Amino acid sequence: MRVVHALTDLEHDDRTAVTIGTFDGVHLGHRAIIGALVEQARALGGRSVVVTFHPHPQVVLRRKGDTVPLLTSAEERDALLESLGVDIVIVLEFTPETAATPWQEFFGRILEHVGVGHIIFGHDHAFGRNREGTAEALQALGRERGFGVTEVGPLDIEGDAVSSTKIRHALQQGDLSTAERYLGRHYSVTGTVVRGDGRGRTLGIPTANVRALEESKLLPGNGVYCVGMLVDGARHRGMANIGVRPTFTDATVRTLEVNLFDFDGDLYEKTATVEFLRFVRHEQKFGSAEEFLRQLDHDRTVCREG
Repeated sequence: MRVVHALTDLEHDDRTAVTIGTFDGVHLGHRAIIGALVEQARALGGRSVVVTFHPHPQVVLRRKGDTVPLLTSAEERDALLESLGVDIVIVLEFTPETAATPWQEFFGRILEHVGVGHIIFGHDHAFGRNREGTAEALQALGRERGFGVTEVGPLDIEGDAVSSTKIRHALQQGDLSTAERYLGRHYSVTGTVVRGDGRGRTLGIPTANVRALEESKLLPGNGVYCVGMLVDGARHRGMANIGVRPTFTDATVRTLEVNLFDFDGDLYEKTATVEFLRFVRHEQKFGSAEEFLRQLDHDRTVCREG
């Protein structure tokens, strides 16, 4: 799969099936859109192209100081799209000027440059100034220009429409099962192992502090989780804590610390992916280090048996 950041790097092809969106999470609803895209590209005998944006439009358009927790970093999103058979991802810089661009101008400057044989559109998606670039507007243009438009409806699971917003809310509540049902996979965080304060090793429970590659990456709600960690091509089982470690510090910055089972090695500066398998309990403050360690022994047993 090619990832393109400049339109000049992409040749024109009228046999292109294209879709537009941020695709944060690449959840099951997104997968339905991408599946239709790849199928249409095959029917055209051409290529499948995803037009997306960085940074996330909500990051740009929200008030200064607001944050938008993202389900996927750019690298994670692209890897997931590649796994679904997408041929090309075009990453456009999103700015306030982008948001103010009339949809017809966006179409002429971006999509016509790429080439349009068919457009796949999500049911709740619109682009351009005031979100006027709707499926209906594109269908009318398609009748004039000779390209097709397919609108993919919402994906419902047990009566609920899948959305990135619902997945974010579930993860923030520690509700992994709902998040997994909508994502179609375990939620994960990819990051770099950095040095912490060394307290875990002093207590006999060495931990790997994983700092997400993208600052706005969403960490699930504070608590203890059973996890898997992928590093150097190998997968290890363990348990993780997300939070501020209230038993030992007055910190306010949340961290992700992973204690791997049956592992003895140096992980510093390595890139690792933490998969969240099961929520165990909420983070809590203990009266002593001994009480804390007794609880960790119990947590470890739960994760090993789970």
